[in-house]
Amino acid sequence: MEDIIKKADILIEALPYIQRFKGKTVVIKYGGNLMENETTVKSILLDIIFMSAVGMKPLIIHGGGHFITERLSAEGKETKFVDGLRVTDGETVKIVKEVLLELNDKLVEQIKKLGGKAKGILPEDGLLKAKKSFSEEVDLGFVGEVIQVKRELLKEPLNQGFIPVIPPIGLGEDQKLYNLNADTAAAEIASDIRAEKLVFITNVKGIMRNPENPETLISILTREEAGALIEEKVITEGMLPKVRAGMRSLEAGVNKVHIVNGHLSHSLLLEIFTNRGVGTEIVLERKE
Repeated sequence: MEDIIKKADILIEALPYIQRFKGKTVVIKYGGNLMENETTVKSILLDIIFMSAVGMKPLIIHGGGHFITERLSAEGKETKFVDGLRVTDGETVKIVKEVLLELNDKLVEQIKKLGGKAKGILPEDGLLKAKKSFSEEVDLGFVGEVIQVKRELLKEPLNQGFIPVIPPIGLGEDQKLYNLNADTAAAEIASDIRAEKLVFITNVKGIMRNPENPETLISILTREEAGALIEEKVITEGMLPKVRAGMRSLEAGVNKVHIVNGHLSHSLLLEIFTNRGVGTEIVLERKE
């Protein structure tokens, strides 16, 4: 009986959050390196399905860099990065599209098998309008940046209870496809639709003052404090594009940015529906 009562207590704790976020949109960036472990995938997708079931409007934009690198290597193509961006020639962009759409189909099918409703968004649908990115060091090829989000493509599936699943590929005005940074693309979508939350699901606990010590996790940061940690080189490498993208989305009207560890079972639910989160929350400014 005590266990049953504890379960009821957990539901009651979640109630105010369910009420507050009903009808709100949440953009979730799902890192590709979290797709290899079936238990992790199931936990993350069940959390997202739960969010949808209680009236929230989650959408997923997923990465897939690890799988793309593996496929390129198998086909004898060298991978080169400049400032974190994959140099993408004509042959590579075809492989990028192929791999990302395979992952997209897989996520959609897994959500359906777990009892949810999902809809894959194709690059050719034009949700993410893109232009070519430029680097002073090298021609990046078919690497792009988002210039427009065709938000009306998301309205119908979200209102019908579907979870849109989006690959980070943009469509240029030249009708060519461009490889996008998934963190940046997620932030652009969140900003454009004024999402309640932007969540980065990654393979670390969140932002830590000492990256080598999980006990130094920072639970809440303001945009200004996050900027200071970037200057201090506390936030570096893979965390840097996430935090910068999140900071821009806060300026554009997104209410909160969350960074959570996808390897922790049901980390999304623990972060959003409990009094004490498990990751890092970034806000524009602290409330008095």
